[in-house]
Amino acid sequence: MNRKDFISLSGFGFLGLYACGTSNLMNNRKPLAIQLYTIRDAVAENLEKSLERLAGLGFKQLEIYGYDGKFFGKTRTEFKTILKNVGLEVISSHHTTGIVHNSKGTLLNDWEQSVEDLHFIGSKYMVCSYLFEEERTLENYKKLPELLNKSGEITNKAEIDFAYHNHDFEFEKFEDKTVMTSFWITLILI
Repeated sequence: MNRKDFISLSGFGFLGLYACGTSNLMNNRKPLAIQLYTIRDAVAENLEKSLERLAGLGFKQLEIYGYDGKFFGKTRTEFKTILKNVGLEVISSHHTTGIVHNSKGTLLNDWEQSVEDLHFIGSKYMVCSYLFEEERTLENYKKLPELLNKSGEITNKAEIDFAYHNHDFEFEKFEDKTVMTSFWITLILI
């Protein structure tokens, strides 16, 4: 089955569950959340004003990005205070592996401190968000399950769930194998 057919069939299945009443989506009143990366230019210009505006639009939760030992240049205490003042909470954060760009806040550089800081501000999820093109090698793909498992063990201790945000490149052929299929089978077997 190709990706387009899978997405179409999944969508029809979802609609079928909804139409049959087995879905409780209409009664599910979860807070409205936004991925802060979508307004990254506004955030870079004025963090507090951007967050105030989001709260004014009805958003309650954020998925943040760019943690590098600080949150948009703020300490964890400063950032938590800003969040409290505007009535927002961080539900999730995006992090890269650090295989190529090894700055603080990546899975390979100061991960324990990242987890501690995200726990401090109340995040429920931490996500490996992306593999840079130069990281997409057979050698790195083979190491990735171990890195993700280790990262997840650390977040689990802090009662934070760990996830991997997939993209289209994991469904491409790489040395005659689909990366996602090979990757997840390896991850599950470890």
